Amino acid sequence: MSAPDSWSIGSVLRWAAEDFAKRGNSSSRLDAELLLGHVLGVDRIRLVLDAARPLGAEELAAFRALIIRRRRGEPIAYIRGEREFYGRRFVVDARVLVPRPDTETLVEVALTRTRPRALYGRALDLCTGSGCVAVTFALERRTWRVTATDLSEAALALAAENARRLGAAWNTRFASGDLFAATGPGERFELVTANPPYIPAGEIPTLDADVRDFEPRLALDGGSDGLTLVRRIVEDARGRLVPGGVLALEVAYDQAPRTHALLEEHGYADVERRRDYGGHERVVSAVWRP
Repeated sequence: MSAPDSWSIGSVLRWAAEDFAKRGNSSSRLDAELLLGHVLGVDRIRLVLDAARPLGAEELAAFRALIIRRRRGEPIAYIRGEREFYGRRFVVDARVLVPRPDTETLVEVALTRTRPRALYGRALDLCTGSGCVAVTFALERRTWRVTATDLSEAALALAAENARRLGAAWNTRFASGDLFAATGPGERFELVTANPPYIPAGEIPTLDADVRDFEPRLALDGGSDGLTLVRRIVEDARGRLVPGGVLALEVAYDQAPRTHALLEEHGYADVERRRDYGGHERVVSAVWRP
């Protein structure tokens, strides 16, 4: 960049977008706008309205520092320290997987399939990460009690922070451990949700750099075929769901048929597959009727 007083919002955005595009960034303009909006504390609409406003030296220096981080592949959500999910802003950093819009489908399925019990129930969210599913469900169903578990204590600390910030701490609790082992042996739930690691281990080196090099491998690696934890959850949930309880799982774009079959093999009923915003069968759910 040249002298700070020669740069307006519009010109610096054009420069940053071109720079990102040359480096193979497929969302170059969006990334530039999100980063500059973060520096200035404004939304993208304000950037358009104030395109002619000159940037000061401190603003340019702060923007330049974020550009360098993005050039290295760091996810935008980690740089900004937040990600919107279900209309709410969740704090995120390298301790957790970045929440994806596709995961909102898991929340929608959970809400829809538990509607007959809307007044009260107990929900368990496994592999909670940032807490986006658990906290969102707790806020949408304020009379329910929600338990969120994760193997990573660092992730749970962040999830608990999100619960406090967003007003869900009073009906949400967090427990560290391996899937159901984090809860009491006699606990039963009307709903179990999970967005477990489901990327086949051999495919992780082929992922985009911002995922492969920055997001926690613990939240990505689903074993040889991506379904290692899915199988465990399907098997063990039978002893943790009340009769008529719902199990809802997010899986990879091509894993829904195998997950559907797995649920039927283990005696679940009313198996359903729901598509995400991109049209992929993303969430598989079923009812446990012993």
